[in-house]
Amino acid sequence: MSKAASRLKNIKKAVEKVVHGPTLKTNIKAGSAVAGPPLGPQLGQRGINIAAFCKDFNERTKDMTPGVPLPCRITVRADRSYELVIHQPPASFLLRQAAGAPRGAMKPGHDIAGKVTLKHIYEIAKIKATDPPLHEVDLEEICKLVIRTARSCGIQVVRDLDPVEYGAFLEERRAEIKAQDEQLAAVREAKLLRTK
Repeated sequence: MSKAASRLKNIKKAVEKVVHGPTLKTNIKAGSAVAGPPLGPQLGQRGINIAAFCKDFNERTKDMTPGVPLPCRITVRADRSYELVIHQPPASFLLRQAAGAPRGAMKPGHDIAGKVTLKHIYEIAKIKATDPPLHEVDLEEICKLVIRTARSCGIQVVRDLDPVEYGAFLEERRAEIKAQDEQLAAVREAKLLRTK
């Protein structure tokens, strides 16, 4: 077999192996990228050097609060290099932080998980405006998106908040969450007993 035919065969093998989706979309916690699941297998399937990726990601997010979920878009090239775009935290996460709510409502529309002011909405919209998909979107439209996200999380948008009154609300909410967690644990336990 000639050298040219041998090279052509090797090139064909390499081209057949590289079958990637266009972009990997995943959430990674700031400063917490590790080679284990779920990130490691996702990157390994695409032939990315996992250790180098984790080091790169952790270096780029070292100034952020550890543990904050960051939506990432990873574009894998044919030579197994990648382009990493890190977005701002999800609006739902920012809303829960602003409201002081540990989680959203179990029944949005019926329960209120927390409250935020219009100023909170504006500040969150300014943060989200730096995300690449929203660069060309008007700030008013981003504010409307954030308000819709707040509704879906069960977070009420109000003009003003009285700190004392809201503190009392959060205390009541913690008690409700504890009762809900106990109910869920009882339901899970009942299901486990039925399966045995």
